[in-house]
Amino acid sequence: MSTLIIAVAALLASALTLFSGFGLGTLLMPVVALFFPVDVAIAMTAVVHFANNIFKLGLVGLHADRGVVLRFGIPAVIAALLGALLLGELTQLAPLAEYTLAGMTMQMMPVKLVVGIVIILFVALEFSPRFSAMTFEPKYLPFGGLISGFFGGLSGHQGAFRSLFLIKAGISKEQFIATGVVLAVLVDLTRMAIYGWEASLQPKNVDWMPVGIATLAAFAGAFIGARMIKKLTIRSIQIIVSVLLVVVGAGLIAGVI
Repeated sequence: MSTLIIAVAALLASALTLFSGFGLGTLLMPVVALFFPVDVAIAMTAVVHFANNIFKLGLVGLHADRGVVLRFGIPAVIAALLGALLLGELTQLAPLAEYTLAGMTMQMMPVKLVVGIVIILFVALEFSPRFSAMTFEPKYLPFGGLISGFFGGLSGHQGAFRSLFLIKAGISKEQFIATGVVLAVLVDLTRMAIYGWEASLQPKNVDWMPVGIATLAAFAGAFIGARMIKKLTIRSIQIIVSVLLVVVGAGLIAGVI
């Protein structure tokens, strides 16, 4: 049942990324976290996210701007290493508090607290007119890489800041899309290397069957979503997705999830 739920979530998340503004990882990770520890859920989601980006890389990768990739990507890779290492450290920390709810003991874990806050923060940014209107000149690309890469390594949330800095990089629409995909792949590779290394030191209970099925479901979701783009109200989907993400974020912070 958990595999089925994760597969459906991957399909819907992949389709909704065309409408909601949130990335695949942002929507899928909370669902995986219902069945696995948060750090394992982030790692499993990273594999699906990476496979989906590799698929897109094969389609549009040749249009990427090499200069932007280097100026943004090198700092992003370094920061992604730090973010992924911080995630590993957070999983080792003891619970901040415990309480009883409906006869069950709930624990407020540092890693869930941080990831929950990040989810809610990105929902708030998505609906902030000031944030949407912000742009940065090309000279700030390395700084943007640091911010985007760090959050990418920590929780997988990298797309919002990446777009914020690339939008004024002086590249065409095709280059913007392709460059974003290449940068996402670089960050995914970096954080997956750290997740894998930490898992080898302390084996995690990763079930690879849901990962494979979720990856195929994500491909199908992108295919379906592209054909439904004219039939759905984008704003209503954004609101529904945002409300659900806030609920999940609050659940992680409170230790319910």
